Amino acid sequence: MIYDVIVVGGGIAGLMAAIEAKNENNKVALITKGNVFKSNSSMASGGINAVLDPNNTKEINQHINDTLISGKGLGNKKAITYMCKQASKIINKLVEYGVEFDRNEDGTIAQRPFGGGSSNRTCYVGDKTGSAITMALIKKAKTKGITFLPNNYILNLAKYQDRVSGVVSLNKDNSQVMIYSSKAVILAGGGYAGIYRGYSTNAPDYTGDLLAVALRAGLYLKDMEFVQFHPTGFVKTNYLVTEAARGEGGYLVNSDGNRFVNELDTRDKVARAILKEQLEGKKVFMDLRHLGLEKIQQKLPSLYNAALNQSGINLAEELLEIKPVAHYTMGGVDVNMTKCELKGLYICGEMASNGVHGANRLGGNSLLEGCVFGELAGMEALKYSQENEYSPIDYNTVIKDIEMIDFIFCGDTTKNFNAIRISLGKTLFEKVGIIKNELSLTLAFDYIKYLRQISYTLHCINKEKNNNVELTAILELRNALEISEAIILSALKRKESRGAHFREDYPEQSKEYDRSLVVKELKKGFFKISFKENDILKIIKNLFINKE
Repeated sequence: MIYDVIVVGGGIAGLMAAIEAKNENNKVALITKGNVFKSNSSMASGGINAVLDPNNTKEINQHINDTLISGKGLGNKKAITYMCKQASKIINKLVEYGVEFDRNEDGTIAQRPFGGGSSNRTCYVGDKTGSAITMALIKKAKTKGITFLPNNYILNLAKYQDRVSGVVSLNKDNSQVMIYSSKAVILAGGGYAGIYRGYSTNAPDYTGDLLAVALRAGLYLKDMEFVQFHPTGFVKTNYLVTEAARGEGGYLVNSDGNRFVNELDTRDKVARAILKEQLEGKKVFMDLRHLGLEKIQQKLPSLYNAALNQSGINLAEELLEIKPVAHYTMGGVDVNMTKCELKGLYICGEMASNGVHGANRLGGNSLLEGCVFGELAGMEALKYSQENEYSPIDYNTVIKDIEMIDFIFCGDTTKNFNAIRISLGKTLFEKVGIIKNELSLTLAFDYIKYLRQISYTLHCINKEKNNNVELTAILELRNALEISEAIILSALKRKESRGAHFREDYPEQSKEYDRSLVVKELKKGFFKISFKENDILKIIKNLFINKE
């Protein structure tokens, strides 16, 4: 199957990219691993940051500064500035596409405060902002004639010399390996927080598959040690208690009934404060009782219903027990805005490390980043596809993927790969989580090396080719273990604490590490970790590094 542009990923970044890449004359396909309606974007509740007046230079500069400060010295000023300046245009475009943001009495778009922000700049649709944006973009994509290819699991990139030529995919319906040829490819496959299975707001299949694909294609990963833990998830189900709950005035209290942290501080500080209370044997709760039933149902209806249905808690009358959970990953494929070393390949959204978030994402910036850089990737891919022809497909790579799938179907296994996934998630949370040290990281690395060896001996118990969930689970496990090693090696190399990366054996931020770390896989199982200089080092040192 041949397309001008292929987009992989059905979240906000991928949808935005596909819409921008499509014109009246070309063919654009949107590939998703599962159902297009299921993505982390659709579960993002709180809102999207934007200074709505494009002429308000003061507020735009403050948005830039807040983002730089949150990034703790590792932000890319060029990318951040571009994002913040594009925000008002993006909001107008979303409104044009049908997103019905909440409004003030005078008809202007309502904005709420969010953690780490110095102004009320977060636009929202109740507490279902991500879902509302995603649905509007899906409708827009369908009206533009974009081809949707669901249930396709990307195995590898097809490339020719220094150019991308398409993707190699597993059709999950029948387990057949497929080739999709294209002039340009956009990867927007989301982050990797799902590898913290059992301790994450992400679905279990968010295992960093496309980051592993990028590694195998010879690309660099950057800032992999920075995993953001959202402070507030349901204790039993990991359901996200949106930051909007605190933005609307919710309290965090311990089992003694005391507030112990500034609820609107950056997520890393709030998450560590909650974990500290829990390690001291105290429970932590979200307290919304003082807001009253009417305001809760008006501003936080999805949270109210989820608390009632999942935990049996009436938020207007009762406390909701919460815990920190892995939520967002600042690390990803090293890109310059959306471009990488491979010509015709563009990367955007959570899986891209363009320097917008640095060491710690500012609340409300993820949906904005997805929209802004998804739009940019789509424009760049469209231009590239108009100026270039198709590149050849190297079928030797395809044959290897076919042989790999055949191997997984052949033979028997004595290992329970679902149990391995659960064990991996528990190990990562306990040893590579909110607080870590050299011993915990080393123990985790040794265990994951062991699991990685086991993963290549796994076979499907069920030999049925149609909709074989075991096959996908084994492939996801392999990718998750590959990404886990990259995280741990980066965390070991960064002997300091910065943003979302906290090491109790190196609790202070160090000027020596005012640089990003990049990871390259030299060959299977062998990684090279090196420093990459940060382009705004002097600015950050002079203005923001010591500001709390």
